[in-house]
Amino acid sequence: MTSFLLTTSETVAAAGGYDEIFLWSKSSALSTFRSPLDEHLGTFGIVRQENIDLVRLALGVFSADRSVRRAGGGSDWNARDIELTVEVGEPHAWAAHAPELASVIGFLSGDRWTFHFTQAELPSVALMELDEPTPDRTVLLSGGADSAAGALTAALRLPAGSTLQLVSQFSATSISPFQKDLVARIRTLAPGRTICHRQIALNRNAKRIDGTNFPLEASSRSRSLLFLALGLAAAQPSGGPLYIPENGFASLNPALGPERRGALSTHTTHPRFLVELQEALSKVGAHGLIENPFQALTKGEIFANVASLVGADEASAYLSASNSCAHTDARYSGVAPGSSCGVCFGCLVRRASFHASGIADTTEYLCADATGRVASFVAQKSIVEAMHDFVSQDPKPRMVMTMSLPDDYPPAAALDLCKRGVSEMRAFLS
Repeated sequence: MTSFLLTTSETVAAAGGYDEIFLWSKSSALSTFRSPLDEHLGTFGIVRQENIDLVRLALGVFSADRSVRRAGGGSDWNARDIELTVEVGEPHAWAAHAPELASVIGFLSGDRWTFHFTQAELPSVALMELDEPTPDRTVLLSGGADSAAGALTAALRLPAGSTLQLVSQFSATSISPFQKDLVARIRTLAPGRTICHRQIALNRNAKRIDGTNFPLEASSRSRSLLFLALGLAAAQPSGGPLYIPENGFASLNPALGPERRGALSTHTTHPRFLVELQEALSKVGAHGLIENPFQALTKGEIFANVASLVGADEASAYLSASNSCAHTDARYSGVAPGSSCGVCFGCLVRRASFHASGIADTTEYLCADATGRVASFVAQKSIVEAMHDFVSQDPKPRMVMTMSLPDDYPPAAALDLCKRGVSEMRAFLS
């Protein structure tokens, strides 16, 4: 087991006692993290302490996840044992629900977590309310097609004069321009609404406090927890839910095969994860209302809904401006940052959704490059063969029975959704 500490105090960090120590202090040159966001979330205004604590917990989880190498990938994916101590406002309240939190986060990352909580320092400067309107709705905007559709749909369904808050988090700088461009397009397509965009970069540095390098694990299944925590902190002043738009087929996370049980799998919006996370957060007193407005829809159905709101041509331009590619490392192969491979799971589902909805896809995919310059990169990332195998037959009930659905999610509804999702993929690949 590897032990970690997330602290906001240089003195505590210097005392040691852990395998790895993360220092989050915007005022310290030794801070482990690079971000304009301070450890008390001051740029968010006055945030409930429990939601500040949640962001710290999520940041510690993500940083630890990135700092313990896995033994293998794909079908050799292994669970790790990780112990994390985090400074919070009410340690006893968090400690009372530590096993429950460990179970929820373990379901997300596929690891065995142990959490401990110690007393956090209070901010030395009084925080102030922001001189901004309280948002009527808060939506996570990653830059992907589903989040783009959710943000635009939310804007259009709000009455004129309303305020929509969009929260973005990124680590790869190539994604930031996509997020900004989508926000600009939403302002044009949904006039009369105030669109507030919070774009946050919060990432662990490569080096420890002592200047040596952290280990680097490429997988990052826990990144979504940090995104959710930041979104909930932003949504908390309104008391309303945080919307996390993701098509229901992907949320159910049907495995394409053994190779999909590891790094490529994600439970970010899985119904069980969202239900259990909300239950745990309510017990510790954090604002934890989360809704996935697309839980019952395929991606193709989401695209069709966007077209019904703004027309096929506008939907084509808007959705094509998003980025669904799972790979942000294409730039190392000499292509433009933010390029889409066209052959990963995210790209294939995206392309099938354009096809199913009858909307023109104007995205430039690397797999369509006739020069062959990036052929080896595309071949390395391709799961086309696995996808063909996956959609060759309709989903069976046994697939649904392995999905760990919450009690209020009917298995028959999950099976029907999977059949519709597979049907879209099959029609595109045939």
